[in-house]
Amino acid sequence: MRELWKPGTVLYPVPVVWVSCGNFEEGEKNIVTVAWTGTINSDPAMLHISVRPSRFSYEIIKRTGEFVVNLPTEDLAFATDWCGVKSGRDFDKFKEMKLTPEAGKFTKCPIIAESPVAIECKVKNIIPLGSHDMFLGEILGVSVKSELMDKSGRFCYEDAKPLCYSHGEYYGLGKYLGKFGYSVKKNK
Repeated sequence: MRELWKPGTVLYPVPVVWVSCGNFEEGEKNIVTVAWTGTINSDPAMLHISVRPSRFSYEIIKRTGEFVVNLPTEDLAFATDWCGVKSGRDFDKFKEMKLTPEAGKFTKCPIIAESPVAIECKVKNIIPLGSHDMFLGEILGVSVKSELMDKSGRFCYEDAKPLCYSHGEYYGLGKYLGKFGYSVKKNK
């Protein structure tokens, strides 16, 4: 037996990310926490973020045509939540959460130094959807913390203890279960 619910956002867990925006050189910077995000294309590499038009970051992203998706970690969960519930109209989120803005390499946006991964994007399209507008972003470049690379050149993001979001709650990732294709791999 199943319960029937009204339509809602129950596709969980999802990544929770910080989206930084503004113009680093001019001192303009803000962070918005976003859970409505994901990969949409591999060639060209693209992702999306969905942002409410009422959010302070919305107009900044729309005006500049750029944003950075920064991946937070378990030890940054408090700051991640805080940046999602406080407005950049009222607070300097970098200052309040003791986060370090750094110049992006591919955009004019600041990246968050404490984040192990920064994905710099150029807005390709804005799709109004209702409560949120979806920004389609072409990925211009990705920077990762070198200490998360192993000797073979593999990026070990799991060592950073990334966050995910599930129905209003934050979680770390679970245990390793296998890699893509392990279900059909032939035993030797």
